Amino acid sequence: MTTVKPSSTESVQRAAGETTGDFPGVDFPGVEFPGVDFPGVEFPSGDDLALSRATDFYGLDELLSDSEREIRDRVRVWCDTDVAPVAADFWEQARFPVELVAGYGRLGIAGGSLVGDGCPGLSYLAEGMIAAELARGDGSIATLNAVHSGLAMTAIGMLGSEEQRAQYLPRMAACEVLGAFALTEPNHGSDVVALETRARRDGDEWVLDGEKRWIGNGTVAGIVVIWARDDDGQVGAFVVEHPDGADHPVPGYRVRKIVGKAANRGVWQAQIRLDGVRVPANARLAKARTWDDANYVLAKSRQTVAWEALGHAIAAYEAALTYSLRRKQFGRPLARFQLIQDKLSHMLSDITGMQLMCTRMSQLQAEGKVSIEHAALAKLNTGDGARRVCAMARDILGGNGILLDHHVARHHADIEAVYTYEGTDAIQSLIVGRAITGLNAFH
Repeated sequence: MTTVKPSSTESVQRAAGETTGDFPGVDFPGVEFPGVDFPGVEFPSGDDLALSRATDFYGLDELLSDSEREIRDRVRVWCDTDVAPVAADFWEQARFPVELVAGYGRLGIAGGSLVGDGCPGLSYLAEGMIAAELARGDGSIATLNAVHSGLAMTAIGMLGSEEQRAQYLPRMAACEVLGAFALTEPNHGSDVVALETRARRDGDEWVLDGEKRWIGNGTVAGIVVIWARDDDGQVGAFVVEHPDGADHPVPGYRVRKIVGKAANRGVWQAQIRLDGVRVPANARLAKARTWDDANYVLAKSRQTVAWEALGHAIAAYEAALTYSLRRKQFGRPLARFQLIQDKLSHMLSDITGMQLMCTRMSQLQAEGKVSIEHAALAKLNTGDGARRVCAMARDILGGNGILLDHHVARHHADIEAVYTYEGTDAIQSLIVGRAITGLNAFH
């Protein structure tokens, strides 16, 4: 029997899903096409790999209060039931998961440890565990929270006046409007102290000019905290609000989504251009006057990012453990093999160390003893360790490790973003090195 092959054009159309009907009079024995059902054929599923196994080898759960445990479990269940089933789809499509924003808002976690003005006033430990749980569910959702709650709301909460807090925070805590934090510029990432964006006073207004890049939520945020230098060269934070929504920005505010990302594809970063954007004089955050004020916010955010890296590591480890227990090769589960147990043991060792460091950091934060060096060491440790754990998990899953529906590939890619943002690994090491030696190697 002669098998007729489709033309190259037809093959491309089939692969792209542009045609779904049969080719008239043409038979392809044994050939499978995308989108075609095969009754009785069972394809591998990774649905269970995203479900929490509550990894806690040293029993840190015993340190939690009932309220801390309740909020952690609430976020954990939401990630398992609402986020995990759709995470691969919105990641692959590079689509902002707008349908999850309402559910995120109902969790009551936006604002984290901020107290008052609609914010939940969580403990620092609960705030960190929430960041880890969200990252375990999906890195894009964790980044949405890190930007909206950890940067934009935190900047307003820590540096704003009572009036400014009351003006913005209640709506942001309810997720009626999302926030963004615009510090990084096209020419200044690690050396952002060289801030070029300018704020010029004109009567009872500030006029903003400059460019920003890699701004999370930049295309969907209705409230954006812009960092700029004023007429005296001092650093300040200025709130730009789009009263008609992010789809209708104020005059002079132009934004473009950054495309082609290979990590955190479900959350959108933007490049922003400010051409004479006018804001009221009282839009400048009252306590944002120096670079130290910006660092005040960044140090707190960096602590949260350390917890995020831990969440990615836990997700990858738990997926690999679940997979190795049910996947059989040579007549027995992968988990019975020494090589697999060795990998799992090293992964758990990394994770347990991260958990202990992050927990202690949150305790120091509660005691008012945490420093930017503590945050830097935590991110240095968890970013590097999570990278290692995700790579080993991908290896354990073999070929399935690169499939999005088996979840590890997504975390393997997303940890690269976490490793880089809020200060690269190299920058964190220089901060820690300065604390160790007393010598500044930045210059």
